[in-house]
Amino acid sequence: MFGDAFNRPLIPTRLLLLGLVAGIVGADSEAPGLDRCPDYVASHAPLVWLHQDDRYMPSDLAAHIRHTTPMRDEQPISGLPSIDLENLDELNGYGDEDVALTSKEDPLTYPPWILGEAPDEKGRIHDSVPCAVILVEKSEVDIDAFYFYFYSYNEGPNITQVLEPIDRLVGDENLASGMHFGNHVGDWEHNMVRFHNGTPVGVYYSQHIDGVGYKWDDSRVNITDGRPTVYSASGSHANYPERGDQVHNAAIIDYCDQGRIWDPVQSAYFYRFNPETFTITPIISPYEHSSTEPAQNLTSWFDFTGHWGDISYSDSDPRQETVPHFGLKRFNSGPNGPRFKHLMRKGLVRDHARKMGMKEWAVNVFMSWYPCCIRGWRLWRSLGIMVVVLSAIVLAVIFGIRRYKTWRQKTAYSKLREEDIPMDELRREEEQLSAASSDDEDDYRLRQERSLHYY
Repeated sequence: MFGDAFNRPLIPTRLLLLGLVAGIVGADSEAPGLDRCPDYVASHAPLVWLHQDDRYMPSDLAAHIRHTTPMRDEQPISGLPSIDLENLDELNGYGDEDVALTSKEDPLTYPPWILGEAPDEKGRIHDSVPCAVILVEKSEVDIDAFYFYFYSYNEGPNITQVLEPIDRLVGDENLASGMHFGNHVGDWEHNMVRFHNGTPVGVYYSQHIDGVGYKWDDSRVNITDGRPTVYSASGSHANYPERGDQVHNAAIIDYCDQGRIWDPVQSAYFYRFNPETFTITPIISPYEHSSTEPAQNLTSWFDFTGHWGDISYSDSDPRQETVPHFGLKRFNSGPNGPRFKHLMRKGLVRDHARKMGMKEWAVNVFMSWYPCCIRGWRLWRSLGIMVVVLSAIVLAVIFGIRRYKTWRQKTAYSKLREEDIPMDELRREEEQLSAASSDDEDDYRLRQERSLHYY
């Protein structure tokens, strides 16, 4: 009885200790990382200049999903629940990368949602969230901050943006009328700033299917109040460190200028990335100093592996056209999301360079030679130089072959002289041969006489 009496008060104490131990173990088992976005990620975030003539502004992620239909093989996927940012990854079970968020309306009718929302004069977007900031903790002191920007439409170049003489090769009636090619619904672009001990050391600019990285103190990087300036190309939204005409893929021009300023992190979701599980976790915005937890828990959109826009239309679709000689399409497939943007990288750019196709490689080589060696009269000068060089090579080869033959003959004659037979030995051999020949003749006559005598 007394034993039970003494044990009863200990039971709550033991439970309390077990609870504390469980709490400690649970805390240790959680993935380490940030729970609040550091202030320096915002204070050194890119400032984006949108082109003054670009009608396709940054777009709200949720609105884009609402105005699209999940499809596979150009057919709507049946039996789906209502899809939004909270459950977008459920589409992975219906075909992974074969699933496409397909516009409910013809993009060529330019519905309002596809045009996005323009920032105000201070660079802030109020009614949309077109940006996601994802922090990749490489070590205790090194962080890569990815700033992803979303647009509901990408407008490719037209014939006026193709350099000569390639423009003459791709020209046809449709292109001459101003048709753009390389368009697609949905467009993900991004910058990445690398931090060491909270100090920016490098910045990356995405440009179409490639990109360029610079050290923070590179003269080509424009820094304003500690923030890198980004120029978003008209229509394509490729990012450049300088304004003006920018050439990409050797023969196409992007137009950049100071049209409208946009501060993406003012309207953004903030996350940290776990490379082991390849997932993201919401963190508190640097602008919410009094908050104790993130304002949202939207991560499903990151896990979605399909396309954020229509699959490239078939050739039978009246909206589709093909650029002559190069096979480029008027409409391409929409892009995949940020999980495919090489979040884990050693340098500022992707670890493995993209492989060029043969046509692209040939265009790059041709355009690198065109300004100095092929354009106009330079072609004849270059051909003349090539003829002279080739002639010199041919003459050198002929001269070399003749010299080689002469050397071979001299070498053979020298060997023969070294192996000359003395004259005395030659005479003895001749006498022996002559004697042998006489003996053979005598034997022959004797055999003839014997045969006659027999008959």
